Amino acid sequence: MAQGKLGLNTVCTHTGEVPDEQFQGAISPIYLSSSYAYEGVDVKRYPRYFNTPNQEGLSKKVAALEGCEAGMIFGSGMAAVSTTLMAFLQKGDHVVLQEALYGGTYNLVVEEFEKFGIEYSFTEGLSEAAFEAAVRENTKVVYVETPSNPLMKVTDLAMIGRLAKKHNLVSMIDNTFASPVNQTPKDFGIDIMIHSATKYMGGHSDICAGAVAASQEHIDRIWNLAKNFGGSLSDMTVWLLERSMKTMALRVKQQNANALAMAEWLDSREEVERVYYPGLASHPDHELAKSQMRGFSGMMSFELADGIGAEAFLEALQLIKPSMSLAGVESTMLLPSKTSHFLLGEEERARQGISEQLIRFSVGIEEVEDLQGDIVAALKQTAQVQPVN
Repeated sequence: MAQGKLGLNTVCTHTGEVPDEQFQGAISPIYLSSSYAYEGVDVKRYPRYFNTPNQEGLSKKVAALEGCEAGMIFGSGMAAVSTTLMAFLQKGDHVVLQEALYGGTYNLVVEEFEKFGIEYSFTEGLSEAAFEAAVRENTKVVYVETPSNPLMKVTDLAMIGRLAKKHNLVSMIDNTFASPVNQTPKDFGIDIMIHSATKYMGGHSDICAGAVAASQEHIDRIWNLAKNFGGSLSDMTVWLLERSMKTMALRVKQQNANALAMAEWLDSREEVERVYYPGLASHPDHELAKSQMRGFSGMMSFELADGIGAEAFLEALQLIKPSMSLAGVESTMLLPSKTSHFLLGEEERARQGISEQLIRFSVGIEEVEDLQGDIVAALKQTAQVQPVN
């Protein structure tokens, strides 16, 4: 059966496996060598060239999951983001970025691009008109993230695909929050898919990695810069990531179901001012999300009502962990204003709607009733208004 015809769980489990030629083991062996022969071989392998057996195999899995010709594995999500952007931008070029982005990407652009002579514009909104208004004669790239971190805004991918084609731009997406389980942007005309593989691909809060999937032509261009930037991933971590990705579809589907249940429950509570989750019919982008996503992700955010101390609430949790990262099998929460979006500054956070009461919730695979019980208990310690049982 052709690889393109395999089902999602089969791709997660088998595509990109490295055959154990010596012992016929059921899983990929680990090749930890940092030095390979250079004479009499088809490929001159070196870890910084992203072509060790384990790197090469896992890249095939990433590509297959995104429906692309080729992929690459990086040392972190930001290594993937920065290398990919810089591979298509040079002095005098301009990039259009959507207004709602991961804080690390925002910082990369505003802190580093000027020194390289690269111009940039953030859109004012996510409409087609907003993106069109930001395009200039020297624009080369359009970069989006959907659903966005942390407010779960949804960008119209088909619109971005059309816009990029119209203006001859390279389109890029941070597909981390959705994962390839829930969203395949290539189906909507997006050129390059980027992931923090630390998140849903890793899924166990013990791996730091990045991933990119695109056409072979685009990957070749990214590789040409990546080999100089040196953001490769150790083969031990590559092997661990492949192991984790075998269960990605199973994990993410359970997280989708748990997140929808938790979003509906939180939305009914008087201690919660607002819930941001595209799976809710009340979300302004719900219909758009339904048209381009197969599931709504395990990520959401919510605002606590006035009078409930957000930091005190997080400290009172016993099961859900206040933690920096996301998408692990365990549920975590954090305050974007204190962590992921702290460097934006108070004024920019307020402009984007990231309040001091906003909590980002990464829903894990625990029993929903246990998560609800933990939240109720924490609210009882911190809420001035008596919670509704």
